[in-house]
Parts: sequence; C-alpha cells; structure tokens
Amino acid sequence: MDLSPGVLILCSLLCTVAGQVPVVSVVPRAASVRQGESVSFRCQVGSGARPIQLEWKRANNQALPDNAKTGPDGSVLTIANSRPGNQGQYRCVAVNSAGRSTATVVLNVKHAPKVRLTPAGPLRVRLGDSVSVECRATGRPRPTMMWKRQGSTLQLVTTETNDVNTIQWAALRAPLPWKHTVAGGVLTLTSVGRQDSGQYICNATNIHGYSEAYSQMEVETPPYATCLPDQVRLQPGDSLRLQCLAHGSHPIHFAWTRVGRASMPPGAETTKDGRLLIAHVKLSDSGTYKCVATNHIGSSEAVAKVMIKA
Repeated sequence: MDLSPGVLILCSLLCTVAGQVPVVSVVPRAASVRQGESVSFRCQVGSGARPIQLEWKRANNQALPDNAKTGPDGSVLTIANSRPGNQGQYRCVAVNSAGRSTATVVLNVKHAPKVRLTPAGPLRVRLGDSVSVECRATGRPRPTMMWKRQGSTLQLVTTETNDVNTIQWAALRAPLPWKHTVAGGVLTLTSVGRQDSGQYICNATNIHGYSEAYSQMEVETPPYATCLPDQVRLQPGDSLRLQCLAHGSHPIHFAWTRVGRASMPPGAETTKDGRLLIAHVKLSDSGTYKCVATNHIGSSEAVAKVMIKA
C-alpha cells in the first residue's frame, strides 16, 4: 500500500520528536538578591520526547542547600532566606529516553562584608624581626578595605579599579614612622621597633554594611633599666629608698646586688616591683648598688651610688 506524501512527512516528524533529547531553558538566567531574600527559578521544556524528568542540581554536582526546595514536577527551584553560601551556579537537568540536556542559572547574594585576618593574633614579634598580616574580606558588592592603627594618624587606603583592589598607605598629619610594604592585602612591617606595638584594624565596607577585624601586636623587647635616684647622699640613721624601673616586654624580674660585696647589708629589703629599702642606714652601707632587670628576651642593669657621711 502506497503512503501519501503527507503521511510520510507526519511520520517523519513523529519519529524525529520521539528520538529528540529535551530542549530546556531557565528564567531568569541570573538573579541578584540581598541576604535573607527569597528567589525562584523556573525550568521550561521547549521540546523533546515525553516523558521528561526534571531535576535541579548545583553546578558542582553537590546537593542542594537545605534552604532550597523544588516544586512537585521539579520545574521550579526556590531558595528561601538566601545566605552567602547559596551564591553560585545551579543547573536544571532534563532527562528522557533519548538523552539529557541542561540549562544553568547564576545566583548572586548581596551581603555585608566579613573580614578575616591571618594570623588572627595576638602577635608577638621580637625587636628587629618582620611580621606580615593578611586581610581578606568577603561581601557583595566587593567591599572597600582600609587598614588603620588604633590611636594613630595613619591609615591604609584601598581603592578599587576594574574590580582589582589597590592598597596604599597615606599619612594624615605625620610621615610614616616605620618601614612597611603592602601587597595583595598583606601588610608587612619590617625591622619592627618598640613603637610598632599596638592594635591594627582592617575595615571592609560596602553598601550593605561593614566589618572590622582587630589584631594586637606586641614587639617583644629586652628590658632597659634605670635607677631612681641614681645617686643619693644620706646620714647614718636615714632611710634608703631606691627604685629600679625597666621598660620592655613583661614579665620583668628585678634583682639587687651590692657591687664588690658578696651579700646585701643586714636589714636590706627588696620587692618584686624593683624597690630596695634600708630602714636605717649605717656608714658601712655606703657603696654602689646594682639592679638587674631580666625578661625572656634579655637583661639590663643600672647602678645607684649611695654615699653616707656623718
């Protein structure tokens, strides 16, 4: 039996459809929402052999987040109360007897910045050494970062050009007091001095808010000791009071000795905070007294001359 041309064309079309993989599209293809807002994407089937099964996945084949749900037929993906971790690509996968096809959407979640410092601190750096602190900030849109030192007139200004951060230090009212370099958000202080101790702050700001991270840095230094007074004249029976003072990293321990003598005079008292006390001096107590201040970095000494005359 001969078939008419119309029947042949219809048969050809039906056979073609029966062997066609799905053709899908998604609307919208991209969306930007603020953190906490909800968003939905719809997967639409244009053609393909029935039945067609629809499934949503993350682009990296990971499971959908716990705040993502799909409709009964799998065509609609809804992300409720969006959070930064929801950002990324999602795929609608359509499968039938002829094969599979996919369509991809992109979700951007706008959120306030979050700052992280590496190392987190507090930092202890020995005098003369170098130290580096990296500041990383997340946020949409990309935040502007600024380094500053607490209580100083200096700030590290970050500008953005072509989506690339450019960081530079600026002196507000004084020249920069220490050597430094900044590259890729990493602040490096070289050959640190005692004056570099303090709190350093990285601030990140965008239209949705700001975030700050703090790092306390202490430059560990050996003691520098002095005696007050460093020379004293007394008469027998007077009281002697000497104070040893020391700048440097704590804790600092003090020890008094008498130069040229194996022991301190009878009745001499010393305290943990560096004081030397003799309630009633005698002529034999004349001499040079030495204080040694010690910490875990090193030690320093200072002397006081005591003259007793009747």
